[in-house]
Amino acid sequence: MHGSGSDTLSDQTGQQTRLPFVLMRGGTSKAVFLRGENLPDDRELRDSLILSLFGSPDPRQVDGLGGADLLTSKLAIIDTPTRNDADLDYTFAQVSITEPVVDYDINCGNISAAVAAFAVDEALVEVEEPLTRVRIHNTNTGRILIAEVIVVDGAAAVEGSYVVHGVPGSGAPIALDFGQTAGGVTGSLLPSGHVMDVLETDIGPVEATILDVANLTVFFPATAVGLSGPEMPDQFDPEHLAAIAAVKEAAANLLGMTTDGLTPVPALVSPPTTYNSYATGDRVEAEWVDLVARVVGGRPPVPHKAYPGTLAACTGVAAVIPGTTVHGVANEVAEDSIRIGHTSGVMPVRARVERDGSDWRVDEAVYHRTARRLAEGTALVPTSSLQRPAGG
Repeated sequence: MHGSGSDTLSDQTGQQTRLPFVLMRGGTSKAVFLRGENLPDDRELRDSLILSLFGSPDPRQVDGLGGADLLTSKLAIIDTPTRNDADLDYTFAQVSITEPVVDYDINCGNISAAVAAFAVDEALVEVEEPLTRVRIHNTNTGRILIAEVIVVDGAAAVEGSYVVHGVPGSGAPIALDFGQTAGGVTGSLLPSGHVMDVLETDIGPVEATILDVANLTVFFPATAVGLSGPEMPDQFDPEHLAAIAAVKEAAANLLGMTTDGLTPVPALVSPPTTYNSYATGDRVEAEWVDLVARVVGGRPPVPHKAYPGTLAACTGVAAVIPGTTVHGVANEVAEDSIRIGHTSGVMPVRARVERDGSDWRVDEAVYHRTARRLAEGTALVPTSSLQRPAGG
């Protein structure tokens, strides 16, 4: 990230500092977009500004731009590219609602779609109609992801017939390919060296697959933590969440990682079944999906109300690798059509893998989202949030 190089921003009004921003929806998430050049270089001051901007910590985020939900307390920081094969640098941050913490250890696939639309609208890439290709360097993982944006009159298209379950209405599809992101966190697609591991946890041994593509994820059967699979967020009780945390911790320990980060992201998988969408109450029939999946994440960890795009890419890849926990619960799937039954509906993914000696190579991990610019202007944050405490 390339900041201003100063410890405070200069554009001040009274006791507040002005900060240009854009608010965008990407898929089932929403994020504040900032330019890295407008942020302090100092990590502590930068995070203090971000927390103040979002109104965190506060469960309502009433004094900031945060949406008081895991899916809407997100930030995208956009910088000039630091790689020759990218059009821009993108840093994702998950802003905690209840703790004074800004996490940078994951990427968000839904917001990645908004990044692509932002790049077109801000002319950060050579814009071509009717389709513009955007090469996004995600600094969280150090990997390049490729997006294709429909362009109308020089701007990212908004209107269209593509439906994202969990988002009202329809919009123009943005294709995202995470095929080049394998090993972004650990350096390996299968960081344990196995398609399946038995994790020794506080709740006993749990069969799990740890996969690193788009985001580092640990996949395990929902039944391992006392669930059947199609549960909704309000059906996860503290015992379930504690069991899920135990599996996540065991996976992190196996990889020699810290256990207090957001990764490996826990994903619970189960065979196809019929349930009602959390977002609309509409029926999701078992024959419409190839597997059912639920994700728990954030700080503190909560069940997702939809499905993260990065997790969808990772799930699709896991589904087409024999021997994984995902492959074990899924229907026999075709690489061009893996249908994930999530909390708010169905998400299709296209994944293509090939054997590479004793390992696997990801050639493609594609899904589609819609995105839209919602607001743009100037945010105001208390200038005191950019000042170190006395003695600090």
